[in-house]
Amino acid sequence: MFTGIIEDLGIITKLDKEQDNLHITVKSAITNELKIDQSVSHNGICLTVVEISEEHYSVTAIKETIDKTNISDLNIGDFVNLERAMKLGDRLDGHIVQGHVDQIGTCESIKEDNGSWIFTFSYDDTLGNVTIEKGSATVNGVSLTVVNSQNNSFSVAIIPYTYEHTNFKHLKKGSKINLEFDVLGKYIQKLYNNRL
Repeated sequence: MFTGIIEDLGIITKLDKEQDNLHITVKSAITNELKIDQSVSHNGICLTVVEISEEHYSVTAIKETIDKTNISDLNIGDFVNLERAMKLGDRLDGHIVQGHVDQIGTCESIKEDNGSWIFTFSYDDTLGNVTIEKGSATVNGVSLTVVNSQNNSFSVAIIPYTYEHTNFKHLKKGSKINLEFDVLGKYIQKLYNNRL
């Protein structure tokens, strides 16, 4: 369980393909606080730490994860948003984030707006995911408030701190992003669909 509040920007230092698996090595300022078997969110993808060496650690993505996220688009030198799992009893500064990506979306536009940025993302609405105005959505692991909810797209407003301390500053029009929709909304949507 995560909150969507990013702790560090990690750097991809090594990518190794082994059969259907992808082994990813990350350099991060939080490495010395990690332990083997710990869950860490990487651009919103919950992955388990399998190896630690000085300031680097490694995780493994299996085929299911590779098929449903943008993790196969990573390159050496890319920045990833990192968050460790929340501690029971801590403040929930973002919203409830599971680290289970629902689908890949696309960055449609980026607009500077007098000190902030408006990012618009599109997604395949036939998969049953929805956003609501002023609801929560997770983009590359970042907890955000929806400011313009449409049937297959939504926008978010990014403050300068979030822009500078996440990989939002590296997104471009056409960038593929990981989306996790609000878990409460997903349950309500499923209940509603079951009643029809």
